Amino acid sequence: MIGKTTSATSSSAIPLSSWLALLLLGLVWGSSYIIIKKGLEVYNPVQLACLRISISALAFLPIAIKRLNKVDWSKLRYLLVVGFAGSFIPAFLFAFAQTKISSSMTGVLSSLTPLFTLTTGILLFRAPMIWAKVLGVLVGLAGALLLLLFDNTSGASGTLVYGLLVVLASLLYSLSANTVSYYLREVPALTISAVSFGIIGIPATIFLGTSGFFTVLQTAPGAWTALGYICILALFGTVLASILFFRLVQITSAVFASMVSYLIPLVAVLWGLLDGEVISMYHFMGMALILTGVYLSRQ
Repeated sequence: MIGKTTSATSSSAIPLSSWLALLLLGLVWGSSYIIIKKGLEVYNPVQLACLRISISALAFLPIAIKRLNKVDWSKLRYLLVVGFAGSFIPAFLFAFAQTKISSSMTGVLSSLTPLFTLTTGILLFRAPMIWAKVLGVLVGLAGALLLLLFDNTSGASGTLVYGLLVVLASLLYSLSANTVSYYLREVPALTISAVSFGIIGIPATIFLGTSGFFTVLQTAPGAWTALGYICILALFGTVLASILFFRLVQITSAVFASMVSYLIPLVAVLWGLLDGEVISMYHFMGMALILTGVYLSRQ
């Protein structure tokens, strides 16, 4: 299994279509953080996360129903990991994080995902440990620490505590990516997405109904506009992106697909600049270290 996954990482064997899908994924996911910011102008983090998941689950529902009889239910535990670690919990973590830190900072920190993908692969999935890759992980983590400890655009304590939520979300993303790579490689990407969202859509919809969302929708100024942003986030940043990502993991590897984290911080910082966010030198220093770590870890 490990040999099969590792062989897919050779850049010479990766088709142009996979690189184009990676670019599209970077653009979509890199834009997600500014959209979350717009949604949080009206809705609280719980409402935003529940909306994101519920809308995504609704979009996947016809596919999930159609494919239920084709699901290998012996793999249910892996689909649960993908659903909760890859989408449900991170949706809440990102929403809460962006109540205190900028969208650009969130995008930069999320680029830790490929480093965690290597780490969880070694620790949990018996991938071989190579010290050059470990060095890359350490360099990347140093960049994250630089951001968390020295960036003061939202206050030292706010940056540290809420930035760690993004770090945790990146760790969960890596767990999901490795689960797909090692245990769900033969399951169609559309089936993985539809079934996993069908599972997590149930608790998300229940939480949404008790969150006060409908009152906010009826009374808050700009509620429908913010809902439009969240629909874009769900349909593109979640539905389209999850299908693309899982498919990339299957036809290449978890590590190649997680290379999208090279692109995410660049797109997120650009959106932050356009939206008037304060971009400090620590953003660029931290991003440079993290991306250097990603590069080193792939050697």
